[in-house]
Amino acid sequence: MTTGRRPGRRPGSADTRGEILAAARRVFAEKGFDKATVRGIAREARVDPALVHHYFETKDGMFAAAMRLPLSPEVIVPAVLDGPRELIGERLVRLILTVTATPETREPMIALIRSAMTHEQAAAMFREFVSNALLLRVSQLLDVPHLRVEAAFAQMFGVLMARYVLRLEPMASADPEELVELLAPTVQRYFTG
Repeated sequence: MTTGRRPGRRPGSADTRGEILAAARRVFAEKGFDKATVRGIAREARVDPALVHHYFETKDGMFAAAMRLPLSPEVIVPAVLDGPRELIGERLVRLILTVTATPETREPMIALIRSAMTHEQAAAMFREFVSNALLLRVSQLLDVPHLRVEAAFAQMFGVLMARYVLRLEPMASADPEELVELLAPTVQRYFTG
Protein backbone atom coordinates (compact mmCIF):
# COMPACT_ATOMS: atom_id res chain seq x y z
CA MET A 1 0.00 0.00 0.00
CA THR A 2 1.37 3.39 -0.96
CA THR A 3 0.78 6.57 0.90
CA GLY A 4 1.07 10.06 -0.41
CA ARG A 5 -0.53 12.02 -3.15
CA ARG A 6 -1.92 10.62 -6.35
CA PRO A 7 -0.32 11.98 -9.49
CA GLY A 8 -2.32 14.18 -11.80
CA ARG A 9 -4.64 17.08 -11.31
CA ARG A 10 -5.53 18.16 -7.81
CA PRO A 11 -9.11 17.76 -6.67
CA GLY A 12 -11.37 20.76 -6.86
CA SER A 13 -11.62 23.51 -9.44
CA ALA A 14 -10.29 23.00 -12.94
CA ASP A 15 -9.19 26.66 -13.08
CA THR A 16 -6.00 26.30 -11.06
CA ARG A 17 -4.25 29.05 -13.05
CA GLY A 18 -7.13 31.44 -12.32
CA GLU A 19 -7.06 30.58 -8.62
CA ILE A 20 -3.30 31.24 -8.52
CA LEU A 21 -3.81 34.61 -10.25
CA ALA A 22 -6.55 35.56 -7.78
CA ALA A 23 -4.30 34.60 -4.87
CA ALA A 24 -1.40 36.52 -6.43
CA ARG A 25 -3.54 39.65 -6.74
CA ARG A 26 -4.53 39.42 -3.07
CA VAL A 27 -0.95 38.83 -1.89
CA PHE A 28 0.58 41.54 -4.11
CA ALA A 29 -2.13 43.99 -2.99
CA GLU A 30 -1.44 43.20 0.65
CA LYS A 31 2.35 42.96 0.60
CA GLY A 32 3.63 44.61 -2.57
CA PHE A 33 6.02 42.94 -5.00
CA ASP A 34 9.13 42.64 -2.83
CA LYS A 35 7.49 41.03 0.20
CA ALA A 36 5.24 38.68 -1.76
CA THR A 37 6.72 35.23 -2.30
CA VAL A 38 5.90 32.36 -4.62
CA ARG A 39 5.50 30.14 -1.56
CA GLY A 40 3.14 32.64 0.06
CA ILE A 41 1.06 32.91 -3.09
CA ALA A 42 1.01 29.10 -3.43
CA ARG A 43 -0.14 28.84 0.19
CA GLU A 44 -2.90 31.41 -0.46
CA ALA A 45 -4.01 29.47 -3.56
CA ARG A 46 -3.67 26.13 -1.72
CA VAL A 47 -1.35 24.68 -4.36
CA ASP A 48 2.21 23.39 -4.43
CA PRO A 49 4.80 26.12 -5.27
CA ALA A 50 5.99 23.95 -8.17
CA LEU A 51 2.56 24.43 -9.77
CA VAL A 52 2.96 28.20 -9.52
CA HIS A 53 6.32 27.91 -11.28
CA HIS A 54 4.74 25.62 -13.88
CA TYR A 55 2.20 28.27 -14.89
CA PHE A 56 4.30 31.41 -14.46
CA GLU A 57 8.00 30.38 -14.24
CA THR A 58 8.97 33.39 -12.08
CA LYS A 59 7.44 35.78 -9.58
CA ASP A 60 7.93 38.54 -12.18
CA GLY A 61 5.94 36.54 -14.71
CA MET A 62 3.18 35.97 -12.20
CA PHE A 63 3.14 39.67 -11.32
CA ALA A 64 2.80 40.64 -14.97
CA ALA A 65 -0.11 38.21 -15.45
CA ALA A 66 -1.81 39.17 -12.17
CA MET A 67 -1.66 42.91 -12.83
CA ARG A 68 -4.00 42.86 -15.76
CA LEU A 69 -5.81 46.04 -14.93
CA PRO A 70 -9.61 46.03 -14.99
CA LEU A 71 -9.79 48.60 -17.76
CA SER A 72 -7.55 49.04 -20.76
CA PRO A 73 -6.56 52.40 -22.25
CA GLU A 74 -8.97 51.63 -25.10
CA VAL A 75 -11.79 51.80 -22.55
CA ILE A 76 -10.44 54.48 -20.18
CA VAL A 77 -9.52 57.15 -22.73
CA PRO A 78 -12.90 57.26 -24.54
CA ALA A 79 -14.77 57.06 -21.22
CA VAL A 80 -12.95 60.16 -20.03
CA LEU A 81 -12.90 62.09 -23.31
CA ASP A 82 -16.36 61.33 -24.71
CA GLY A 83 -18.63 64.19 -23.72
CA PRO A 84 -18.30 67.89 -22.97
CA ARG A 85 -14.75 69.06 -22.31
CA GLU A 86 -15.90 71.00 -19.24
CA LEU A 87 -16.92 67.70 -17.57
CA ILE A 88 -13.66 65.77 -18.08
CA GLY A 89 -12.68 66.19 -14.42
CA GLU A 90 -15.99 64.80 -13.24
CA ARG A 91 -15.87 61.84 -15.64
CA LEU A 92 -12.28 61.02 -14.68
CA VAL A 93 -12.87 61.15 -10.93
CA ARG A 94 -16.10 59.15 -11.21
CA LEU A 95 -14.46 56.52 -13.43
CA ILE A 96 -11.54 55.99 -11.06
CA LEU A 97 -13.77 55.81 -8.00
CA THR A 98 -16.14 53.42 -9.76
CA VAL A 99 -13.34 51.12 -10.95
CA THR A 100 -11.81 51.00 -7.47
CA ALA A 101 -15.12 50.49 -5.67
CA THR A 102 -14.97 46.68 -5.68
CA PRO A 103 -12.12 44.48 -4.43
CA GLU A 104 -11.92 42.56 -7.72
CA THR A 105 -10.98 45.68 -9.64
CA ARG A 106 -9.29 47.59 -6.82
CA GLU A 107 -6.82 44.88 -5.69
CA PRO A 108 -4.83 44.71 -8.94
CA MET A 109 -4.47 48.48 -9.02
CA ILE A 110 -3.42 48.76 -5.38
CA ALA A 111 -1.01 45.85 -5.79
CA LEU A 112 0.59 47.62 -8.71
CA ILE A 113 0.87 50.87 -6.75
CA ARG A 114 2.41 49.14 -3.72
CA SER A 115 4.79 47.16 -5.87
CA ALA A 116 5.86 50.22 -7.84
CA MET A 117 6.88 51.82 -4.54
CA THR A 118 9.24 48.98 -3.62
CA HIS A 119 10.42 47.37 -6.85
CA GLU A 120 12.12 49.19 -9.72
CA GLN A 121 10.88 46.79 -12.38
CA ALA A 122 7.30 47.23 -11.19
CA ALA A 123 7.82 51.01 -11.07
CA ALA A 124 9.15 50.98 -14.63
CA MET A 125 6.21 48.86 -15.79
CA PHE A 126 3.70 51.14 -14.03
CA ARG A 127 5.45 54.30 -15.28
CA GLU A 128 5.52 53.04 -18.87
CA PHE A 129 1.88 52.00 -18.83
CA VAL A 130 0.63 55.21 -17.24
CA SER A 131 2.81 57.59 -19.20
CA ASN A 132 2.65 56.09 -22.68
CA ALA A 133 -0.66 54.26 -22.79
CA LEU A 134 -2.72 56.84 -20.91
CA LEU A 135 -1.29 60.26 -20.12
CA LEU A 136 0.56 61.01 -23.36
CA ARG A 137 -2.42 59.81 -25.37
CA VAL A 138 -4.86 62.00 -23.44
CA SER A 139 -2.46 64.95 -23.72
CA GLN A 140 -2.27 64.58 -27.49
CA LEU A 141 -5.99 64.01 -28.01
CA LEU A 142 -6.92 67.05 -25.92
CA ASP A 143 -3.97 69.18 -26.99
CA VAL A 144 -3.20 69.81 -23.32
CA PRO A 145 0.41 69.96 -22.06
CA HIS A 146 1.59 66.57 -20.79
CA LEU A 147 2.54 68.16 -17.44
CA ARG A 148 -1.08 69.19 -16.84
CA VAL A 149 -2.38 65.70 -17.60
CA GLU A 150 0.30 64.24 -15.34
CA ALA A 151 -0.75 66.63 -12.56
CA ALA A 152 -4.36 65.40 -12.86
CA PHE A 153 -3.08 61.83 -12.64
CA ALA A 154 -0.97 62.71 -9.58
CA GLN A 155 -4.05 64.19 -7.90
CA MET A 156 -6.02 60.97 -8.39
CA PHE A 157 -3.02 58.80 -7.51
CA GLY A 158 -2.86 60.64 -4.19
CA VAL A 159 -6.57 60.03 -3.62
CA LEU A 160 -6.11 56.28 -4.22
CA MET A 161 -3.13 56.22 -1.84
CA ALA A 162 -5.05 58.07 0.88
CA ARG A 163 -8.26 56.08 0.42
CA TYR A 164 -6.98 52.54 -0.10
CA VAL A 165 -3.35 52.28 1.04
CA LEU A 166 -3.08 54.65 3.99
CA ARG A 167 -6.83 54.46 4.66
CA LEU A 168 -6.97 58.02 5.91
CA GLU A 169 -10.30 58.96 7.43
CA PRO A 170 -12.61 60.44 6.40
CA MET A 171 -11.26 59.93 2.85
CA ALA A 172 -11.31 56.11 3.15
CA SER A 173 -15.00 55.89 3.98
CA ALA A 174 -16.28 58.96 2.10
CA ASP A 175 -19.16 58.45 -0.30
CA PRO A 176 -17.83 58.37 -3.88
CA GLU A 177 -20.28 61.05 -5.03
CA GLU A 178 -19.05 63.36 -2.26
CA LEU A 179 -15.50 62.84 -3.53
CA VAL A 180 -16.57 63.48 -7.13
CA GLU A 181 -18.10 66.79 -6.04
CA LEU A 182 -14.99 67.71 -4.07
CA LEU A 183 -12.30 66.61 -6.53
CA ALA A 184 -13.79 67.15 -9.98
CA PRO A 185 -13.30 70.97 -10.08
CA THR A 186 -9.61 70.61 -9.16
CA VAL A 187 -8.98 67.86 -11.70
CA GLN A 188 -10.94 69.84 -14.32
CA ARG A 189 -8.63 72.83 -13.84
CA TYR A 190 -5.67 70.75 -15.04
CA PHE A 191 -7.44 70.13 -18.34
CA THR A 192 -8.95 73.54 -19.00
CA GLY A 193 -6.79 75.97 -17.06
